[in-house]
Amino acid sequence: MLETLFDALSYEFIQNALIAGLLVSFASGIIGSLIVVNRMVFLAGGIAHTSYGGIGLAIYFGLPIFLGASLFACVAALLMAFVTLHQRDKIDVFIGLIWSIGMAIGIILVDLTPGYNVDLMSYLFGSILAVGSEDINYMALLLVIITALVTIFYRQILAVSYDSEYANLRGINVKFFYTLILVLSALTIVIAIKVVGLILVIALLTIPIYIAEKLSNSLAGMMIISGFLSSCFTILGLILSYIYDITSGASIIIVSALGLILFLMFEKR
Repeated sequence: MLETLFDALSYEFIQNALIAGLLVSFASGIIGSLIVVNRMVFLAGGIAHTSYGGIGLAIYFGLPIFLGASLFACVAALLMAFVTLHQRDKIDVFIGLIWSIGMAIGIILVDLTPGYNVDLMSYLFGSILAVGSEDINYMALLLVIITALVTIFYRQILAVSYDSEYANLRGINVKFFYTLILVLSALTIVIAIKVVGLILVIALLTIPIYIAEKLSNSLAGMMIISGFLSSCFTILGLILSYIYDITSGASIIIVSALGLILFLMFEKR
């Protein structure tokens, strides 16, 4: 079995999948921690499904998938930030509305694309084995941007995440940093869709973070530990998907879920 795995590493698409998995894992560890701490899981789920409209837009106009999905997801994030900050009582209705409209737009645009005959299940459940060098460059650039922004504005983001009222009193622009977190979340969700698909992306952004939260007493610690855990889950999921010829995205999430179950059993003891 080990020989088979080492032989698999000689293939370029396997190498790309591993690199992409690691890049997305660390980006998810950083942004997932912010999503959980800021209680944005529902918002992130809405962005994930809304980004399907961007996929349809990219397919219809012949644009790169990442570009179309990123633009659409960022617009959705900005709208959600505006509604959350100004009309919080209507946020549930708004998320449900933009969620359904985004997916509907994506489906209709794909249907209207002449000659397009690609299985859309790859966007629902991920297609990490189809990652190319351009995708990896985009993921790497985004990870650098996320890491740089979080490092530079760590104190402000920390204050906004844990006590927005105190942050406001300290003169921190709460609305700006809240919106920034949502936009970075949208971009991370887009690249994570390539790995596990939009149906499973929230699990990737929450399961490792839940474990990391229990093992760390700081936000920075959560980010580092969750990034490491997510990387382990992703690599193990890829190995299992290669051995048993199953969908990579689903395999990664199942490994993550089993890791969470084992952690909960260990924690109780």
